Amino acid sequence: MRLTIGGKRFHHIANDEEISDAVESFAGFPQLVSELTSGAAMVEPAIIEANRSLSSLTRRERNEFWPSPDDTRRELERFAPPGKFDSLFVFWPQHDFARGISVPGCAWGLGMGASDWSNGATYAAVANAPSAAWKNEARGEVWLHEWLHGVCHHFAQRGHVMPERDADGAELHGYTRSKTDGWTEYYRDLMSGAVMENGSQLGIPVNAWT
Repeated sequence: MRLTIGGKRFHHIANDEEISDAVESFAGFPQLVSELTSGAAMVEPAIIEANRSLSSLTRRERNEFWPSPDDTRRELERFAPPGKFDSLFVFWPQHDFARGISVPGCAWGLGMGASDWSNGATYAAVANAPSAAWKNEARGEVWLHEWLHGVCHHFAQRGHVMPERDADGAELHGYTRSKTDGWTEYYRDLMSGAVMENGSQLGIPVNAWT
């Protein structure tokens, strides 16, 4: 990644360990989706390596930036034209841990619903992280979490009522984080329409996946 933000230059390169950690975690994402929906939802993954440096980022808040579809447009048009994929992820080197420098941003990842902006696919960006972060949750969980933001948007548009804050609503709905399985208890209920809110079960019904 090579870019300038507010007069400050950033030149970050994800090292082999950071890439390996991300790929290893992503490899667990399809299995996690299958497990949490009892096989009702299936993911067929593909990994494509971009051969250019990320040269721009999009401002979200006053001092938060992320690689939006505008910044990855070349890759979207080349590798993910409309109709080719249902969901897209971008892994990017937000942090240079060796030098203690990071592109301003408050979240590990960011996900959104499908739109023309993202060539009709859900879209999520996940940053590099220390090895411990990937291992301090269920394998593939960060990818699942960001994907769920887009998926919840998809099903909400089709009339299924989502719990408040959808994928971010675990604590709000009384769930606690497991030291080994992260927030997957909540995600399981979210992905089977079983999150209780004001006396109703909300989320994505199991039969909606088929």
